[in-house]
Amino acid sequence: MSEKKIVRVQDVMKTKFDMVDRLHTIKDALNQMAHVDAKCLIVNRRNEHDEYGIVMISDIARRVLAKDLAPDRINIYEIMSKPAISVHPDMDIRYCARLFGRFHISRAPVVLDRKVVGIISLTDMVLKGLRNQ
Repeated sequence: MSEKKIVRVQDVMKTKFDMVDRLHTIKDALNQMAHVDAKCLIVNRRNEHDEYGIVMISDIARRVLAKDLAPDRINIYEIMSKPAISVHPDMDIRYCARLFGRFHISRAPVVLDRKVVGIISLTDMVLKGLRNQ
């Protein structure tokens, strides 16, 4: 019987992500996005004692676009989720997938030594992770 290969979050995470300030407007944040295929924005901490936040593109669609609000009048902090549920890069993707299921999330920042080093999504885990097993 062969031992199952462990695929870790760091093996499948994306290392390119967009980070915004909580005081940016939605319009500013969208204009500064370097990764047009991004599905979320990581909200930077105010200081070393603060926590990271996250804004999903779906949050912007539901809470700004669908309500016909002006994106230049809504700040990131008004629609972000904080604290963001984060994962460690060494976590086994099976446990990460269970965590996502438990909290009904589809992506999370990957944090090492209190710094965001990547983003992990269910898509990454399934399409990249299962192929590597």
